[in-house]
Amino acid sequence: MSRLGDYLQLVRFEHSAFALPFVLSAAFVHADGWPIASQMLWMVVAAVSVRTAAMAFNRIVDRELDALNPRTRERELPTGRIRVSKAWVLTLACSAAFVFAAAMLNWLCLALSFPALVVLLGYSYTKRVTAWCHAALGLSLGIAPVGAWLAVEPSFDSPPMVLSLAVICWVAGFDIIYALLDEEFDRDHGIHSAVVSLGRRGALQVSS
Repeated sequence: MSRLGDYLQLVRFEHSAFALPFVLSAAFVHADGWPIASQMLWMVVAAVSVRTAAMAFNRIVDRELDALNPRTRERELPTGRIRVSKAWVLTLACSAAFVFAAAMLNWLCLALSFPALVVLLGYSYTKRVTAWCHAALGLSLGIAPVGAWLAVEPSFDSPPMVLSLAVICWVAGFDIIYALLDEEFDRDHGIHSAVVSLGRRGALQVSS
């Protein structure tokens, strides 16, 4: 049971519900009510599996930095409670589950599942190269309502784009605030963030 708890903590599974309101609200609007049960099922599977894959991959990429950071050194990979190879298995399995769920929705969701994976997994590297990493995280969640809209019926319309933009700005804003916790560590280790680039006052102004 403790091992299961380690895996759930590794990917912060309780936060998987974080993206679901954006998914379900976009689907509800497009379907003019609740979508059919099968669509609901595969949308939830897709949202949970891709987020789990992204979180596990982020822990893999950050494991050496996490081991150096007093705030994160007790995480599962730095302490060895979960082996890196197991985290890779989880990442690949959940990525495959995401692609399969997308295929069960429609052809466009399947086609877009691959660039979506690039966005979500690629976020893990952005803080090494740009202070815009907060926007990249926002985009990772912001594509969820667009995906749900397309899952109901493959058509590009303005409502999910508006919701997507709102999610991007909201997530980027609170991620900037979260970065305040690691300001000194990030400066010392060459990690990019709005806090490092703009200072605390400037970063908070941007986040608001």
